[in-house]
Amino acid sequence: MPRSLVGGDLAGPDMAQPYMKKDDDDEEVEYSPFFGIEKGAVLQEARAFHDPQLDVRRCSQVITKLLYLLNQGETFTKVEATEVFFAVTKLFQSSDAGLRRLVYLMIKEVIIVTSSLMKDMNSKTDMYRANAIRVLCRIIDGTLLTQIERYLKQAIVDKNPVVASAALVSGIHLAQANPEIVKRWSNEVQEAVQSRAPLVQFHGLALLHQIRQNDRLAVSKLVSSLTRGSVRSPLAQCLLIRYTSQVMRESSMNTQTGDRPFFDFLESSLRHKSEMVILEAARKITEMDVTSRELAPAITVLQLFLSSSKPVLRFAAVRTLNKVAMTRPLAVTNCNVDLESLMSDTNRSIATLAITTLLKTGNESSVDRLMKQITNFMSDIADEFKIVVVEAIRSLCLKFPLKYRSMLNFLSNSLREEGGFEYKKAIVDSIITLISEIPDAKEIGLLHLCEFIEDCEFTYLSSQILHFLGNEGPRTSDPSRYIRYIHNRVILENATVRASAVSTLAKFGALVDTLKPRIFVLLRRCLFDTEDEVRDRATLYLQTLGGEVAIGNNEKDVKDFLFGSLDVPLANLEASLRTYEPSEEPFDISLVSREVRSLPLQEKKAPGKKAPATAAAPAPVSAVDAYQKMLSSIPEFAGFGRLFKSSEPVELTEAETEYAVNVVKHIYDSYVVLQYNCTNTIEEQLLEDVTVCVDASDAEEFSEICSKPLASLPYSSTGQIFVAFEKPERVPAVGKFLNLLKFTVKEVDTSTGEADEDGVEDEYQLEEFEVVAADYMLRVPVSNFRNAWENMDPESERVDEYGLGVRESLAEAVSAVINILGMQPCEGTEVVPKNARSHSCLLSGVFIGDVKVLVRLSFGLSGPNEVAMKLAVRSDDPEISDKIHEIVASG
Repeated sequence: MPRSLVGGDLAGPDMAQPYMKKDDDDEEVEYSPFFGIEKGAVLQEARAFHDPQLDVRRCSQVITKLLYLLNQGETFTKVEATEVFFAVTKLFQSSDAGLRRLVYLMIKEVIIVTSSLMKDMNSKTDMYRANAIRVLCRIIDGTLLTQIERYLKQAIVDKNPVVASAALVSGIHLAQANPEIVKRWSNEVQEAVQSRAPLVQFHGLALLHQIRQNDRLAVSKLVSSLTRGSVRSPLAQCLLIRYTSQVMRESSMNTQTGDRPFFDFLESSLRHKSEMVILEAARKITEMDVTSRELAPAITVLQLFLSSSKPVLRFAAVRTLNKVAMTRPLAVTNCNVDLESLMSDTNRSIATLAITTLLKTGNESSVDRLMKQITNFMSDIADEFKIVVVEAIRSLCLKFPLKYRSMLNFLSNSLREEGGFEYKKAIVDSIITLISEIPDAKEIGLLHLCEFIEDCEFTYLSSQILHFLGNEGPRTSDPSRYIRYIHNRVILENATVRASAVSTLAKFGALVDTLKPRIFVLLRRCLFDTEDEVRDRATLYLQTLGGEVAIGNNEKDVKDFLFGSLDVPLANLEASLRTYEPSEEPFDISLVSREVRSLPLQEKKAPGKKAPATAAAPAPVSAVDAYQKMLSSIPEFAGFGRLFKSSEPVELTEAETEYAVNVVKHIYDSYVVLQYNCTNTIEEQLLEDVTVCVDASDAEEFSEICSKPLASLPYSSTGQIFVAFEKPERVPAVGKFLNLLKFTVKEVDTSTGEADEDGVEDEYQLEEFEVVAADYMLRVPVSNFRNAWENMDPESERVDEYGLGVRESLAEAVSAVINILGMQPCEGTEVVPKNARSHSCLLSGVFIGDVKVLVRLSFGLSGPNEVAMKLAVRSDDPEISDKIHEIVASG
């Protein structure tokens, strides 16, 4: 059917609604007159438009079919469109209002026609005028608009509200493409805003705001003038409330000062006679940052709507209260009695919102009573509502951890009930979260999960639970109780779950020495499994636990391997394995580089160039390995030892200058090598004897020991200059370096490419740069931060609090601390939720000397943009934990 426009567009008569019809089996099926419709047949029927004795009903049906075909994406050829157009214009002779409305719609869809429409704009029939204005304004361009502008201005102030409203709606659409023309109608639109017709006032206000929306002062004046009581239309009043809250938000008005007319207007709207106005005002007040006293009137009117006989009012009120409860639960507690009565509401959407709101606002004493009521309620709602309830229960349990038993029992019972994958996954995720956050809930929660996988139909959930069980089960008081559940999965489940179960058994064998003999027996049985993956895993774990495969230097490396926390990027591990040559020396994973970066400048492939199709793909090499190979080939640096880290290039020149220079900082235990990558961008010059003079007077702990200049630098080529400094061993020395590029310039004949024999000495000032504490830290992620934190020695933990001063936002403070430390954010904690007032961030890395470091950051807003931070550090060396605090304190 024809599309409708915002603000009210034309709509065809209800001529093609589906209806029920009995088929050959005497069963009722839905039938539509448009089923099986064909374009050719409809075009044949359109000949009826030429009949001198017009059949109004038949013509209406044909136009409706044509509109249906157009809206279904059917295309018409030029000939077909022309025939239809001229046939439809014949229908202007009809005086039937319904048929005439369909003609307007058809003309708008098919082709531009103006003469008939402009004639109807001046018709004595108001309905013709209104429809003609709407259609004409949707098909004309800016040139024609100037010709009919006078008629549109007159229509805006027309006495008939239908005509005036049509002109205003047309103006809203025209303002998007021709804003300058519509701005000239401001006087007429202002007059329409004062109209007594509700719809005219509503559309007039919408258009006037659209005209002034780019001028904040004009919008503020408009809102200020209208809030004094000149708006009578409830729809316009709702629109004015939205504009008022927008002005308050943009101007950051403080509602606690004496001058607050806008907020007083919102508060007075709570006493309006129209329910929609009251709801809109209450909703906007709850979205603002107001005091509890200012919020109370809005909560009161919403509470009254909770007992309304109209479902739409109850739904709107409970949904608004639900949003308030997310941030200010105490403000909604007075509504708990009314919310409890809605738990039995026949509308399940209302009931679900009521329950989730109660779960956010309830106190510890009411938890058990709420859980009993919810148990009876869950069976009557769909899975999508159940998921909302489960998530609310998880939040409530984290709020009142002492009530974990009743909530875990509820979640466990829900697992046994019928439900789809998303619902069961939400429950499993909730139980896992509660186990992770509430230590006392671990053993009970694990048993509930074990019982669930005994009869779980979802492979993903079984594998997820087995993985979690392998991480947490060995650390419980009686790990042996879980072995039976795990082994049952090896016997009864599909190959994917069996493989997961084998990995879980191996984790128990690695962490619980008393269970190792029993685990060996179970793993040996898995060697006869029909699936390759299961057999391979069993073989690997048997040899690893038995010491036949060297995973690392100690037992900790074996545990890291089993728990997937090797902290080695897969690309680096693959590169090392490809280059490893079997010998008497076993492969040592501790020698694999732990940081992945882009390749050095000289090893990057030129953009747009592709390797030949027959060439073999080279093995991936990490940036550190490539730099190590390059530096060790230079005699001056061969004795510096193992390269710890290479920084990203730091630009020392602006873009499109004569010479492009950047520097890479190579960090060793006792040395720092600066690699200057220089590019000559002047075609007429050849640079020779290129050196960089480095002033390290502001870097007292560094002493220059050698440098390696560049002999020649032709046009469009890149060369490297090296300067090496000595520093205290494994000390994060910092400082500022000033740089001056010196060289001999020789002129080049571009036609022959020959350079002059004589040259001129010249120099070029480069930007300064710093070696900072973050340069001594590798960004190394951990797959499971909690396990890594617990495995770290608690004696190495250092905790302190810091004031970070005024910041633009909490996100800016988090980013600044991460950059100071140069560590890797874990588990996506670097992302700060919008409008959050507190945040926790987890970081991991490896400090120079191969010292593993983990950091927990807790941020909070202690005042207007004042950020406070709590820093907890654990590392393999307590001195490094102290050093991290020193870095933050000095940063």
